[in-house]
Amino acid sequence: MRRDAVLNVRKRRAIAAATMASPLSSGDDGIFERLQQRQDPKVAEEQQNALNERTQAILQKAQSHLSFLIDQNSTLPCTVSSVQVVSAPNTRRGFLNHIVSPLLQAKDRPQTLSDILREVSATADTLGKFDLFQQPISVHLDASNSNGLDDLRNVDVIFAAREKSRVLLKTGTDLGNAEGSAYGNLLWRNVFGGAETLNVNASMGTRTRSAYQAAFETPLFYDPNFRFELGGIASATQKSWASHEEVLKGGWGKLRWLSQSGHHHELSYSGAWRQITGLGENASPSVRADAGDSVKSSVSHSWVNDKRDNPMLPARGYYAKAFNELAGWGPLKGDVSFWKSEIETQGAVPIPIPGIKGDSGISLTTGFRAGILYPLGVDSKPQPQLSRINDRFLLGGPTDVRGFRLCGLGPREGSDALGGDVYAAGSANLLLPLPRLGAEKPVRLQAFVNGGRLLPLQTSQNKPPATSGEVQDAMISTLSELQNGLPSVAAGLGLVYAHPVARFELNFSLPIAIRKGEEGRKGLQLGIGINFL
Repeated sequence: MRRDAVLNVRKRRAIAAATMASPLSSGDDGIFERLQQRQDPKVAEEQQNALNERTQAILQKAQSHLSFLIDQNSTLPCTVSSVQVVSAPNTRRGFLNHIVSPLLQAKDRPQTLSDILREVSATADTLGKFDLFQQPISVHLDASNSNGLDDLRNVDVIFAAREKSRVLLKTGTDLGNAEGSAYGNLLWRNVFGGAETLNVNASMGTRTRSAYQAAFETPLFYDPNFRFELGGIASATQKSWASHEEVLKGGWGKLRWLSQSGHHHELSYSGAWRQITGLGENASPSVRADAGDSVKSSVSHSWVNDKRDNPMLPARGYYAKAFNELAGWGPLKGDVSFWKSEIETQGAVPIPIPGIKGDSGISLTTGFRAGILYPLGVDSKPQPQLSRINDRFLLGGPTDVRGFRLCGLGPREGSDALGGDVYAAGSANLLLPLPRLGAEKPVRLQAFVNGGRLLPLQTSQNKPPATSGEVQDAMISTLSELQNGLPSVAAGLGLVYAHPVARFELNFSLPIAIRKGEEGRKGLQLGIGINFL
């Protein structure tokens, strides 16, 4: 028995020694070959997916555990002992104190952990709306030991916010609708430490020969949804569709706010000195009649309610906008006097496809725009006159009524588009995802039909109205003419790409109905903009 045990021990040692020596002696080449072999992409993808699923499972488990702890302690009485905002060296302390003070003022009333978490989240959202800090803003809650208690009855709140760059200088080139330009932009954030912004822009281009603009914006009452802006502009723009150049110098003051129902409002006053100059050799008599100086002083209000899921490529929701401007009436000075009003609506509905779960990516979008320019103060003027070419509406082009040249709709004289005082335009667009890209990509195939009409003020014998009564009769006649006959209509197909900054459209358009004197455009048409019909 003892001899057999000794032999077994020796045998096991010999086998172990051979096993230890075998990888280096016989399998040496196999190891290096395996290391030099490239990993199968499918295997690597499966391993990465498995790792992602495991990581996601761990995060979900941690989140579930945290939610469970919060739910279990949601009714626990709590008090905020202190609030800190770190990594904000350029922001005034007094400005931050006004924003976070509601958290500290809550000491006077009983609170639970759930109440504090809700108020902390609202304060973090408010800080983010000032556009001062990089997103997201981290929030840390810690138990306070100020009263010798080591529990959650006293909580310290810490907002870890990293400020964005205060100065941003950007230069580049733009290629838009029949225009190319080079620009330089200076953005200065947090000028005085209270979320103020100074934006200076200079550009030169083929149509806008030069434009210099500066705007200073600041929040009022420490509210990111209530802002005031003061700005000025000096520009010279070539109006290729009307054989002249417009030089503009002026300034404005704007008050913007967001209502509790989510509606955007803007109340503005603007004063501008306009010059119609640089007339072309073939400028029409109507353009020459409006040449020279003009001063406009006006107040305006705009209202916007945007409920679309994506402003650049909506699949569902609606959009509504109303704009009203009053110039040269009452205490407002200037040599033009009118009331100008515009409305714009858009609606989008998804189209479900049987057998496809979720969003198919197919949607129908409809849009409508209309406007009216009503002359005022005719009785008080020694020489009655119609509206000026500076203030009239223009219609036609790749961003509104596709299938027509830029400003190709409405009254014309020679080669010049004169604009109009009343217009209406509508569009219907069917958007479909490309087969290989799917509904997730911001690219769509578009089929559209759109149309519109642009009319001048209809006066008897083409004479300017001499009294306010004649203006009223002329406006009624114009609105009646708007419904007389078919509008100018075009249809087509195209591609749509929704970039976060702008929307790009490349369409093949075919005019179907064109009124006498208007200019259609058959073939490819490129549109770049933010707001499309």
